[in-house]
Amino acid sequence: MLDSQAAMVRFLNLVAVEPDIARVPVMIDSSKWSVIEAGLKCVQGKPIVNSISLKEGEQVFIEHARELRRTGAAVIMAFDEQGQADSIERRLQVCTRAYRILTAGLGFPPEDIIFDPNIFAIATGIEEHNGYGVAFIEATRRIKRELPHVLVSGG
Repeated sequence: MLDSQAAMVRFLNLVAVEPDIARVPVMIDSSKWSVIEAGLKCVQGKPIVNSISLKEGEQVFIEHARELRRTGAAVIMAFDEQGQADSIERRLQVCTRAYRILTAGLGFPPEDIIFDPNIFAIATGIEEHNGYGVAFIEATRRIKRELPHVLVSGG
């Protein structure tokens, strides 16, 4: 098994000493909070952190968001206790809930919030996947309209 925390630290330390690479934004992505914390200690400038979510509940989300706010990191998410948001309404519901907690509750700058409203599998030929692309576009449209200044990523 990979020691993901050690690998994150090694990789980010290698990136930090390369002048051409060190100038680009770094996205730290892990499902383990300890790996994210280790990565935050190695990054120069403003990182983007993927995988912060509501899946472990609001209290854990708030604790993680406070730490990220303290470090100045931007965040990406669209997950809650029920898993990935899959319908347009669920995507908007999860993102709206996170937006309110982050902005009103923690003073997070909305421009440092990047929502990933889950494209899911598209063009697979599987009938149930046919609407995923359209749902992503519509969810993005509504997120941009209803949650001012946030960014959207498709992943």
